[in-house]
Amino acid sequence: MKIAVFLVCLGGAALAGCSALPTAGPTVSQVFDQAVTDGQRHFDIVDVDNQVVATLLAQPVESFHTVFRRYGKPPAPRIGIGDTVEVTIWEAAGGALFSAPATGVGGGSAPVKIPEQVVAPDGAISVPFAGRIAAAGRTPLQVQEEIQQRLADKAIEPQAIVTVSKNVTNTVTVQGEVVSGARVPLSVGGDRLLDLIAVAGGAKAPIYTIFVRLSRHGVTATIPMERLVSDPAENIYAWPGDVLTLIQVPQTFSVFGATGSNSEVPFGAEKVNLAEALAKAGGLQDLRADPRGVFLFRFEPSSVVLALNAPPIANGPDGSSPVVYRLNMREADSYFYAERFPVEDKDVIFVANAKLSDLQKFFTLINTVTGPVISGVVVSRSLP
Repeated sequence: MKIAVFLVCLGGAALAGCSALPTAGPTVSQVFDQAVTDGQRHFDIVDVDNQVVATLLAQPVESFHTVFRRYGKPPAPRIGIGDTVEVTIWEAAGGALFSAPATGVGGGSAPVKIPEQVVAPDGAISVPFAGRIAAAGRTPLQVQEEIQQRLADKAIEPQAIVTVSKNVTNTVTVQGEVVSGARVPLSVGGDRLLDLIAVAGGAKAPIYTIFVRLSRHGVTATIPMERLVSDPAENIYAWPGDVLTLIQVPQTFSVFGATGSNSEVPFGAEKVNLAEALAKAGGLQDLRADPRGVFLFRFEPSSVVLALNAPPIANGPDGSSPVVYRLNMREADSYFYAERFPVEDKDVIFVANAKLSDLQKFFTLINTVTGPVISGVVVSRSLP
């Protein structure tokens, strides 16, 4: 009789004691209660529906094609200050101005190579009997035409070829922790970004972990490398002086609460939706989870908050606002929303416990304490 009374007392105290039990986080009602306290709004709660998903998917993303829209295919490369130039000259007859012996049946002179020279700070090179020739800002063809004009009255039908043996101005710098750094010369026909990355040795990490940063004329933009590979519009032409930096940034999200696994989870791809994220975490636990309480915590920029028809709080990093997205998985439509809802780097997903799980936990704890006592009483009464 005393044991029965004791158990009744424990049962009566169960509901009051549940609030003191260990738990993985707030219940659904507690999340809503904590959004606004003492008249102060701490975060916005947004119930995920088709309109919310469409709004998030419609937000603009950084794009090389958009940021550098005014740059098309670069003009033909021109000689620049610091480039190394080589000049070769022929004459129609041997023993003329450059004193090379005649060769071949036609009696023309052998080619004479002028030693390589770096284009000086004044933009000029020196050619014997022609003097200082302006080179910087001009094409090799324009320079060789001027050399021929300067030598026309001094040499016998002179012909010249100008080549850039070492190019330092018409180059792109490719660098980063997952690529062999290199200064890559641009070809006459133009090169796209992926061409230059390939010439520099290619990326040495999974592309879904890599971001490509392009700096051009004081403007910088960054996109995932997977998008650069998959979207031809993003693979724009490179321009002289560009700096391409490949950065490895593994994308992750964190999962807490009534799921199969509480941990930091890598994306494993460029994009992950909420359904995939929950599956990666082992899904919702049948005996614990409240399917009405699947929450995703994120700081959103003011533009996104306004698009969701909520006033920004702007107390987060860089003026962002804390937003809690709530998905009610008891509704079948929510599974379609979860399939399209984009998860972002460093998102936090929390699945609330069901209310009865705390009660179940309480009785499990009581059973741990009272089970041996009751078993002892039963055994003692069964003895003669």
